[in-house]
Amino acid sequence: MAKYTKEQIIKMVKENDVKFIRLQFTDIFGMLKNVAITDSQLEKALNNQCMFDGSSIEGFVRIEESDMYLYPDLDSFVIFPWKPQKGRVARLICDVYNTDGTPFAGDPRNALKRVLAKAAEMGYSFNVGPEAEFFLFHTDEGGKPTTITHDEASYFDLGPVDRGEEARRDICLALEEMGFEIEASHHEVARGQHEIDFKYGDALTTADNLMTFKLVVKTIAQKHGLHATFMPKPIFGINGSGMHTNMSLVKGGKNAFYDKNASDGLSDITYNFIAGLLKHVKAMTAVTNPLVNSYKRLVPGYEAPVYIAWSGCNRSPLVRIPASRGEGTRVELRCPDPSANPYLVMAVCLAAGLDGIKRNLQPPEAVNQNIYDMDGEQLVKNGIESLPGTLEEAILEMEKSELVRDALGEHIFTNYIEAKKKEWDDYRTKVTQWEIDRYLTLY
Repeated sequence: MAKYTKEQIIKMVKENDVKFIRLQFTDIFGMLKNVAITDSQLEKALNNQCMFDGSSIEGFVRIEESDMYLYPDLDSFVIFPWKPQKGRVARLICDVYNTDGTPFAGDPRNALKRVLAKAAEMGYSFNVGPEAEFFLFHTDEGGKPTTITHDEASYFDLGPVDRGEEARRDICLALEEMGFEIEASHHEVARGQHEIDFKYGDALTTADNLMTFKLVVKTIAQKHGLHATFMPKPIFGINGSGMHTNMSLVKGGKNAFYDKNASDGLSDITYNFIAGLLKHVKAMTAVTNPLVNSYKRLVPGYEAPVYIAWSGCNRSPLVRIPASRGEGTRVELRCPDPSANPYLVMAVCLAAGLDGIKRNLQPPEAVNQNIYDMDGEQLVKNGIESLPGTLEEAILEMEKSELVRDALGEHIFTNYIEAKKKEWDDYRTKVTQWEIDRYLTLY
């Protein structure tokens, strides 16, 4: 059921002295964009009459086909709590449409909607709970970010060791004021690393919430004189930031992954879903781990899930089944990182899982020992492969995948790969300080 009507939004804007409304949307690389309007233009925007230049957004369209429209999702209306109380600022999350009234094929939100519609045809809805980690760093005299951490704390430590506790508290309060249900907030393993977990929800709402979450974290951190980054591996030698993604399917109002009559409480559908994820994960990795830097995190030794296996009892494999049963039964994919576009991540994960269900795929035996302790020979013996080791390898795997192509749509698939190839080429042709330090004198 709809949360707001157009009339209710207009009334809330007037009663709360909202003067600016940001019409937000996301590009194919997960970057939040917006067109800001004044309250006098709100009715026009609510009637889907707000146009913008799509050719200015990387990966959208060429200049000769640039006119696009923003269709606000009325239920996404919220007032930013950190803005002035007088002349306040609100936002609406939008879908992107063509001038002929059809959904734009390059809009990540619409890509997720397409896969959700396929799930609905099979009788399923899709719930997701992401766990996005981030770092808080000092800024320099000019306000530019550094990689100097603000604390010496570790996993679950408290203040005064965790000096980011105050910033994290204010982030939680802002999120709750915007309608989030915060389930946990704590310091992570690495110095300066944090995690705030909010309640799971349907995939589309959760993807919207994740984009909002990133905005709030960065905004509140800035107010504390800190820089928040969701870069996967900003510092060598310590843990990087992941975005473990918990997923479940619902059918007939019940968790389709739970079977009370099964010895382990898992339904056959769960195993199909796991098998689909494992089969397609190499092709998905360029989406779940989209940066050159992502693969600096995906290396053995830093609790990073690089091994393609699953388990119900340990955290070293790629896919884990948390202990909770009943409505809490879920599958956790541990490779995504928070630089990824959440709409595309959820689209490919769901597509892979549904493929497993449709084809009745079966996963290999669970691996219940610590894979981190296995040597190369043991990995081969157990048939355990690894994720792509570089963005280039991930792109090559993605190019071969009809499932990822279908999930993203031809427009996003083609433009995404083209841009990521350019990103890799730019990286590989640069001369780094490491090369200067190692080779300049030696040779």
